[in-house]
Formats: sequence, structure tokens, C-alpha cells
Amino acid sequence: MDPTCTCYALRKLARSVTRLYDQHLAAAGIKATQFALLRHVEHEALPITHLATLMGMERTTLTRNLRPLADAGWVAQAAGKDARVRVITITAEGRSKIREAKAAWRKAQAELEQALGDEGTKSLHAEIGFAMARVAPLLQQ
Repeated sequence: MDPTCTCYALRKLARSVTRLYDQHLAAAGIKATQFALLRHVEHEALPITHLATLMGMERTTLTRNLRPLADAGWVAQAAGKDARVRVITITAEGRSKIREAKAAWRKAQAELEQALGDEGTKSLHAEIGFAMARVAPLLQQ
């Protein structure tokens, strides 16, 4: 693999960070991707297409990722105003899972921020925002 491949470097970092969060969230019986999905629907029901956009996922990938959450009873799927639109809502069990997992998420967040330092964390967030703004227009909609 070409060591200058940006895609490879970003995916390697993303896998490492995800593993760190997963290590902490395992105590609550949830994965980082699942926690993020629950947090997105925590305050409002969202159509699958909109949720996929927010998560930066393909709709089919999101559907696969939602299945275990629905099986666990943490989210429910219903028809929207237009019967063709599927809307994801959080359940009481899902809200409970978020409350259970928040402390573990905070520990993972603090550990990562400690490793990167305040300036490193701010810089990383700024660079991610910059890159996302520049890459988004390149994606086929």
C-alpha cells in the first residue's frame, strides 16, 4: 500500500479511534456506530434517507446497521407522511441504552482528547470539517 494514500491513512485512523470507543462502550453492550445512530434519532424521528446523509452512509449500509438496533428494541421504523418514506424513531429502551452508555462514551472521548491534547483535538476537528466541506461536492448524489 502506498504510504501516501490519504484514503488508507484516514481509514486506519478511523478504525483505531473506533476500536478505542468500542473498548469503552462494550461495558454498556453497544458499539460506537450504534451509539452514534441512537444519538442522531434521540431528539427527533428521522427519515432513513436523511439519517443516512447525516451519518455519511449509503442508505443500504444504514439499513444493515439499523437492523441490530431494531432487533434489540432500541429503535423502531414506521411509515412517514408519504408511505414510501421510512422514519426511524428511538424507543424507551434506546433512550435507556444512551443513558447507560454515556459515561463510557465520555471516558473514551476524554482518553482520546488526553492523547491528542487540547490543541491536537481542536486541530483535528478543524481539519476534518475543512476536508468534509471540500470533499462533499465531489460525491455523486
